[in-house]
Amino acid sequence: MKTIADHKKVAEEHVRYEKDKASKIATITFSRLDKHNTATIGMRARFGELVFRANIDDDVKVLVIRGEGDNLGSGGDLDEHGDLYLNPQPGDGFLVDLEIEDPDVKYPPPGSFRYLHGLTDYYAKARSGNRPLQEFKKISIIEAKGYCYGWHFYQCADADIIVSSDDALFGHPSFRYAGWGPRMWQWLEMVGLRRFSEMLFTGRPFTADEMYNCNFVNSVVPRDQLEAETAKYAHACSITRPTDVVVAQKTFIEAYKQYRGEYMGSLLTGWLEGMLPLMKDDGENDVNLGKGSTFEQGIGKVVKGHDQNYTPDWRLSKKGRQG
Repeated sequence: MKTIADHKKVAEEHVRYEKDKASKIATITFSRLDKHNTATIGMRARFGELVFRANIDDDVKVLVIRGEGDNLGSGGDLDEHGDLYLNPQPGDGFLVDLEIEDPDVKYPPPGSFRYLHGLTDYYAKARSGNRPLQEFKKISIIEAKGYCYGWHFYQCADADIIVSSDDALFGHPSFRYAGWGPRMWQWLEMVGLRRFSEMLFTGRPFTADEMYNCNFVNSVVPRDQLEAETAKYAHACSITRPTDVVVAQKTFIEAYKQYRGEYMGSLLTGWLEGMLPLMKDDGENDVNLGKGSTFEQGIGKVVKGHDQNYTPDWRLSKKGRQG
């Protein structure tokens, strides 16, 4: 089993950080091309740490978040946990995710509510790498393209500005195997009840134009114009008001979000996710219990297989959407 140090060392290759002291624009780039920039445990932790550092750094006023290659990212690495989610064995646990490597710390046993909830409640915290942009008091801009799924969709909801290519797809595979994701409250706030209900209950991804029309995305441009459009937004944000003014503005917005229950929503979703083992399937052919089920194959393979049951225009896979 990998240690925390192992996870972090590998993550340095896949999450790059650069900053321009003159413009005060910093950039985080996800670079795991063979996996569509899928985020590992170490990548999520490194992302959270980099956002925290940029929040303090006086050389940073604007933070741009982007993905190398064709996609922002396709979410968390589902295969990394193996059967820990749905078919845990005695002694299994999520201590590495929680950055705990003390042999004297005993993780709650499989079968207990705390076994899964210990992780899902942790996902409500900024230090987990799931919602650090909520606590970021400077300007965050996401350059969205291709897959913007799962964990990367969390970051999109939490960012200040999203510049998107016209081929981007937004959503979460978990709507098809669990029924929820850690940032549901924030997605609902950003997308609106009617449209988010559609995304949640059908499990289909939304296009860039659809997300623009429900006020989730700020700008949609052709792929070959994406970097220039993002740079235009970043430059404008970097030259408007002093950083102190930006922090005051962001504090006001944060107060508004907490009035709307953003963090309470994170806690409630963490509780909801912890209830997954109690969810009873409808029949033998359900995703979780049917032949070739999640328990037998793992979440990732089930999501891919179940994708074929949807019409091409509602599939998660870009290849599948081509029919």
